[in-house]
Amino acid sequence: MNKKFLFVVVGPTAIGKTALGITLAENFQTDIISVDSRQFYKEMKIGTAVPSEAELKAAKHHFIQHISVKQEYSVGDFERDALQKLKEIYSEKDIAVMVGGSGLYVDAVVHGLDEFPDVDPSIRESLNYRLENSGIASLQEELKTRDPEYFSEVDKQNPHRLIRALEICIGTGKPYSSFRKRSSKNRFFEPVYIGLTAPREMVYERINQRVDLMMEQGLLEEVKQLDDLKHLNALNTVGYKELFKYLKGEWDLETAVAEIKKNTRRFAKRQFTWFRKNEQINWFEATTPKEEIMTFAEERLFNF
Repeated sequence: MNKKFLFVVVGPTAIGKTALGITLAENFQTDIISVDSRQFYKEMKIGTAVPSEAELKAAKHHFIQHISVKQEYSVGDFERDALQKLKEIYSEKDIAVMVGGSGLYVDAVVHGLDEFPDVDPSIRESLNYRLENSGIASLQEELKTRDPEYFSEVDKQNPHRLIRALEICIGTGKPYSSFRKRSSKNRFFEPVYIGLTAPREMVYERINQRVDLMMEQGLLEEVKQLDDLKHLNALNTVGYKELFKYLKGEWDLETAVAEIKKNTRRFAKRQFTWFRKNEQINWFEATTPKEEIMTFAEERLFNF
């Protein structure tokens, strides 16, 4: 087999991507590229649902807890590093597996990052000033007006993403979305997407159970140890920012946990919205027997 293949397992949080990815990796005797941007950080284990020790031993994983929250690490950095790692894997194997729910990072590896024009750095400075003094709502409202298409899919609670889009809108006078997906870069592998889906009620129930389990495993203690670093962008994420509010005395613990569940459900909904736009994805119900998905995977290889 001369052609190289990348099985790309996607879907919302808590749906079973890790288990399926391991099954694929074991079957094809290959490695897994993890593409969950929250699992990159060494200090964030419980709240990001890092695979268990047994799962990490079952198949070789890359890009799990490989950097510190103190380190700047962009989607462009990940694109570069993931492509280099794939070249290493493909020097010995014809197949690799990529697993994760971070849609932007998946797209960066498979298609390449969009190219945006340079804009005046003072725009970002003024937007950061607005964030500090007026809050995130003003950024949300402006992006909704300037680029409703991107606003419909962006993580509206992520100030970094809002500011990035707004600086392009303001600096160019054009919507951020108009610069996206103009063309895909040539890659040295053939992607085969496998998406996992489930009824919303099932996904939400799994999320609620996962959050309860995280609390039992010591998520609050993990967050306490990171309290002095809560200003870092990596920690402005679901499961951490809510408990920081508890530690600050703004919420009681019951409220914080309820907010984690609510915000994780919203996150899962955004993941569905992102991936549903990709017509290359072959969707399977989360309850589909893994043998059936493996049969599909093997047939795809031999039909290329």
